[in-house]
Amino acid sequence: MAEEKSALQSAREWIVDHKLRAVGTLWLSGIVGSIAYNWSRPGMKTSVKIIHARLHAQALTLAALAGSALVEYYDHQQGSGSKVHQYAKQFLSSDGSSQKE
Repeated sequence: MAEEKSALQSAREWIVDHKLRAVGTLWLSGIVGSIAYNWSRPGMKTSVKIIHARLHAQALTLAALAGSALVEYYDHQQGSGSKVHQYAKQFLSSDGSSQKE
């Protein structure tokens, strides 16, 4: 019988497979959350609220990209079979056969 994956392991695999989607979702949720928080604070101009929301989302996105890079580095060190190597093999082998004439 195969071992069942924990929720953390399955979430980690999804993030590894969908890095850009995860970062984009985090950015969008950061914008929405920051706008909701800033709109609840009276005494700020609308332009300042939007600028603060963008800055918060930008910081969150940079943190997510750094985390994604750490996951990729960890996978590369552990030899988990980085997708970069799989894609490189696929495209290099197909390019070599299509270039021959």
